[in-house]
Amino acid sequence: MTTSFGYTIFYVSDVDATLAFYEQGFGLERRFLTPESDYGELATGSTTLAFASIELAAGNLAGGGGFAPIDPDRPPVGASITLLTDDVAAVVDRAEQAGATRYTEPAEKPWGQTVAYVRDPNGVLVEIATPVAT
Repeated sequence: MTTSFGYTIFYVSDVDATLAFYEQGFGLERRFLTPESDYGELATGSTTLAFASIELAAGNLAGGGGFAPIDPDRPPVGASITLLTDDVAAVVDRAEQAGATRYTEPAEKPWGQTVAYVRDPNGVLVEIATPVAT
């Protein structure tokens, strides 16, 4: 038996608007949106970044005790999406113009990587970083 990483799903109030933000803010390509606009995917390379409506999640997760929605008015949850680029500052600026909130300024890490964080309009934490040099 093999296991592989398929995709990550974040539960949001407006899937279509969220996909539009990631298209405008980061240049990602929309791969799929259900006719009900309750589930959508973005092409991100070998994995998929997906968003589902809070209502869809509530139905899917009801048997497990539900879930706590991400709240943009509270501190971010302890998880982030990481997007790689060679120009962190430019991507942060583009994301802000599309509706993101700057969370940290770009900073060079001791291992040579440049990293910054923004929050998307839903409150999801997005790390924007250069690739780690090997």
